[in-house]
Amino acid sequence: MIRVLFVCTGNTCRSPMAEAILKNKNIKGIEVRSAGVYASAGQDASMHAKSVLVENNISHNHSSTPLSEKEIDWATHIFTMTEGHKVAIMSTFPHIIDKTFTLKEFVNDDKHDRDIIDPFGGPEDLYRETFRELQDLIEELVKSLEK
Repeated sequence: MIRVLFVCTGNTCRSPMAEAILKNKNIKGIEVRSAGVYASAGQDASMHAKSVLVENNISHNHSSTPLSEKEIDWATHIFTMTEGHKVAIMSTFPHIIDKTFTLKEFVNDDKHDRDIIDPFGGPEDLYRETFRELQDLIEELVKSLEK
C-alpha cells in the first residue's frame, strides 16, 4: 500500500487540492491524506480552493490537520509544496529524510524550481493556476508511483 501525505502551510489551499486531485483518481493501492506544518485542526478548505475543485468536478470533504508524528508514521511518501515545508519537516523529523520530497523535486527532479505557488489570499484565478500546476504534477506523480 502506498500512503501519500501532501503537506503545505495551513492545510487549507494547496495540500487539500493535491489530496483531492489524487483521491479523485481512485487508484487501487494508493491512500491519500494532507496536513499543514502550521495548520490549526478542523479548518475548512479555503473558499476558492473548494470552488476550483467543484469547477473540475472534484468533490472533497476537508478538515485541516496539523502535521504530527501520527501523519508522519502513516505515510510512505511525504510531498511538500515548498522547499521551506520540507526543511521545516526535516528539522522536526530528521529520521524521515528518505520519504520526504517537494512534489516538484520528486516528479521533475528539479534542483532549482521546487516551490508550488501559494494562492492563499489571492484571487480565484490564482487558485486555478495552482490547481492546474498540481494536476499536471500529480499526473506525473502517479506514473512514478506505479513503476
